Amino acid sequence: MSELLTYLQYPFVRYAVIAVVLMSLCASLLGVTLVLKRFSYIGDGLSHVAFGIIALAAVLNISGNMFFVMPVTVLCAILLLKGGKNTAVRGDAAIAMVSVSALAIGYLLMNVFSKSANLSGDVCSTLFGSTSIITMTKADVTLCAIASAGVLVFFIVFYNKIFAVTFDEDFSEACGTRPEAYNLMFACVIAVIVVIAMNLVGSLLISALIVFPALSAMRVFRSFKAVTVCAAVAAVGCALAGTLASIVLGTPVGATVVASNIVCYLIFTAAGKIRG
Repeated sequence: MSELLTYLQYPFVRYAVIAVVLMSLCASLLGVTLVLKRFSYIGDGLSHVAFGIIALAAVLNISGNMFFVMPVTVLCAILLLKGGKNTAVRGDAAIAMVSVSALAIGYLLMNVFSKSANLSGDVCSTLFGSTSIITMTKADVTLCAIASAGVLVFFIVFYNKIFAVTFDEDFSEACGTRPEAYNLMFACVIAVIVVIAMNLVGSLLISALIVFPALSAMRVFRSFKAVTVCAAVAAVGCALAGTLASIVLGTPVGATVVASNIVCYLIFTAAGKIRG
């Protein structure tokens, strides 16, 4: 505990803790709807797309690549959502095809046009998140805070519409709601969160932040509101526990946070069976 308190005296450590907690909260709120709509794979798919775009930005030597990566990832999310319904390859198959292609092309570009002496380190950091906690800055935390506030406002303001679209798109459309518009907004929000969270847990682990809290909550609760609240609490708790554990143990932040989510899922599964 004394060692942990010593680390927390440094601003960059506090930045990392705050950022991971905020991103986990956002991912958990979005993850409940994605899991219920059987569309949870989009988080993993978009993270792979973002990896390919980051590699392209590096090859083109684009400074401030976040302003290039984020809009292109949002555009890909829209295309996956809109095009997946009207093409020969649909749904999760379309996402899998695009994500694997983007991952492979991104790695190929980074190898062919490598500008770094530590290519394997750059790839590992992008895929699995930063291995050093000192990479977080005040600007990163501010961006996470703005994104989190936007997700919370979006979820609270449109809660009833999200609930309706999640469970019955046909009925919600008959009641005057436009499911496609809300699905489109959801895809854009997910793309933004995925790009920001990639700096914390990496492209291969981002889907865990989206899926695990929702699945954990569903092991115990049955109502949409209870699952949403429980998923948010579980995500924040796992993010906090995983980040603090990584500080003390010296392990990668992203992998440790995901490991804490796995433990949480097992505990909730056992609790659900006991509850019956």
